[in-house]
Formats: sequence, structure tokens, C-alpha cells
Amino acid sequence: MNKVTTTLSAGLGLAGICAIAAWAEPNQVRYPTQDMLGGLVHYTTVRRGDVTEFMYTSAQALAALKAGEEIPDGTQVILQDWREGEVYRLFVMEKGDGFGDAYTDGTRTGDWQFQWYWPTGQINTDENTARCRSCHMSRESRSYLYTYNDARRFE
Repeated sequence: MNKVTTTLSAGLGLAGICAIAAWAEPNQVRYPTQDMLGGLVHYTTVRRGDVTEFMYTSAQALAALKAGEEIPDGTQVILQDWREGEVYRLFVMEKGDGFGDAYTDGTRTGDWQFQWYWPTGQINTDENTARCRSCHMSRESRSYLYTYNDARRFE
């Protein structure tokens, strides 16, 4: 009986890990540390009801967009979600050489990957980042960005 319980517990634990992995995909997106954020440019703010979203990226990415060039590898685009006067979460898009190879043609967003972080740096394991890719796929002609026009207009 003890051996059966141990085997069952191990199996359920493994199944739970697999279920979590289906939602919080491991990828190469880095959590933006304070030093990283300090080197980025706040290029637009989006307000949605009680939520204020500050958008950040690098000066190099903004220059590339304005010039009609491709955003360089290593670029992060960060949506910092503020609620009730504090950071609630961070959505991070990161572009890297070969990042798109992790996905099939029907789910790839160029070489961009996505991650959803709590302000502590922990990944939200309940978030399905495939949804991020699915929506951003419709913005292929705009470098996969919903704030593409804001970034190009930024001075």
C-alpha cells in the first residue's frame, strides 16, 4: 500500500508539473531588473479604466522603428501595469536570434518570445503565453507591436 501511494503521489506530482509547464512555458525572456529598466525609454502610456500601462523599450529599438528597420535582437518591450498606485505585473516581449525556432509556423511571432511576471520577478505560472503570441501574430506588419505607431511617433 505504501509503495502504491508513493507511486501515485509521484505520478500526480509529475502530472502537475507538466500541467504548469503547459501554461508557463519556459523560454528565454529575461525579467527586467531595475538596471535594465533604467536603460529603457518610456515611449507611451496606455490607460484602460483603472489600469495604467507604461510602455518601455530601448532607444535603439525606437531608432530602428523610426528608420523603418528591423528591431535589433536583444530588445525588450515592456508593459508595466500599474494599479492603485503600484506595479501589478509586467508583460515582457523579448527578441532574440532564433527565439522563434521554439514554435511552429502557425504560432511563431518572428523571433519574439513573451513572459508575464509579477513585480517580484516570479513568472505567473497561470498565464498562457500562447495567447500573447496568438494576438501579436496579427501585428506582424508592425513588428508584432500594438504600440508600433506610438513608438514611431515618440520624440
